[in-house]
Amino acid sequence: MIAQFPAPLSARFARNRLAMGGLLIVALFLFFCFLGPALYSTDQTHTDLTQVNLPPSAAHWLGTDAVGHDQLGRLMYGGQVSLLVGLTAGVLATVIGTLWGAVAGYAGGWVDAVMMRVVDAGIAIPALFILLVVSAITSPGTLGLIVILGLVSWLVPSRLVRAETLTLKNRDYVLTLRATGGTHGRAIRRHILPNSVSTIVVAATFQIADAILLVAYVSYLGLGVQPPKTDWGGMLSAGLTAAYSGRWWLIVPPGLAIILVVCAFNAIGDGLRDAFDVKGRG
Repeated sequence: MIAQFPAPLSARFARNRLAMGGLLIVALFLFFCFLGPALYSTDQTHTDLTQVNLPPSAAHWLGTDAVGHDQLGRLMYGGQVSLLVGLTAGVLATVIGTLWGAVAGYAGGWVDAVMMRVVDAGIAIPALFILLVVSAITSPGTLGLIVILGLVSWLVPSRLVRAETLTLKNRDYVLTLRATGGTHGRAIRRHILPNSVSTIVVAATFQIADAILLVAYVSYLGLGVQPPKTDWGGMLSAGLTAAYSGRWWLIVPPGLAIILVVCAFNAIGDGLRDAFDVKGRG
């Protein structure tokens, strides 16, 4: 009987239509937000009170808001902040959680106990609550939001990486490295982290989705980036009262953008998890 080897990671991922759809949506939004302004130029800094609350038209494809900003251009501009903060904060949280979990799981004993009690205490406090308190005190900009989100969102990745490390640290290749004089740091760099890459990558995609949602929550409550900057959550907050007056273009586009991007990243995460999981495959 001929042995069959698992298909390459990219091929397994490509067979997941939902994940590929999510990847396409993310790519389209990145193009829309970062390259779109070059094709559809608008002024998102100055107000124009002669053009307020206009419905969609040939001049303004998604209408204008309460201060005369073109809503389609605003959607691109706000998307830059939402995606930049979400992507960067998600990666930062994953890096911090990966290092913390790898050290805790590899060290074991009292070091692991102390480090994981810190994680347990952090998880007991809702990340949104911490983010709201800090945002109310400091009124952070884009960089501030990235740092704050990264520092409140690393707890779950650290648990995942720790669990993976507890399994890997007793493998023969790690024990052999230690027996031949290899340092703990080298064992983590050479074996623990490379063999945890599937857990790390999947965790990163979910962290990005969570970060985009957290940014939207905070901005919706008026504690996100300050004008003239905005993000999709801020656009939702600004357009909420106008929606009762029938100006749907102020709330539907940013709401759909948040839903689509978050669902897309979750679909990518599910697809990566299935692609990395080759157990039981012939």
